[in-house]
Amino acid sequence: MPPNLTGYYRFVSQENMDNYLRALDINVVLRKLVCLLKPDKEIIHTGDHMVIRTITSLRDYVMDFDVGVQFEEDLGPVDGRKCQTTVSWEGDQLVCEQLGEKRNRGWRHWLEGDQLHLCMTAEDEVCVQVFQKVK
Repeated sequence: MPPNLTGYYRFVSQENMDNYLRALDINVVLRKLVCLLKPDKEIIHTGDHMVIRTITSLRDYVMDFDVGVQFEEDLGPVDGRKCQTTVSWEGDQLVCEQLGEKRNRGWRHWLEGDQLHLCMTAEDEVCVQVFQKVK
């Protein structure tokens, strides 16, 4: 049985965000701004339904989905693209595959103790973020 990811998580660290954003063709000004942000995550996990909010001082991004069901994800606020997205469990990791213009695009969430880890990929770039559970 997969873990329940419900909780509020505060940003701790990130690695390689600039190169990840470059792989998504994000302009240099926006990349620099995003690299300065320290997003929080709020996850509501009820059975096979999940809502993941990424909260920043610039804007919030909300994913609302059912695990295992493909949907069209509008990534306009991120990079102006739309993807066919499927989120599923691989063991204890929540895995997202975003099919569209960019090869190897997606992410993985998993828990290590009270820390939430996020590994995002696009093309050949990998960005890792860590968040601390606060409630």
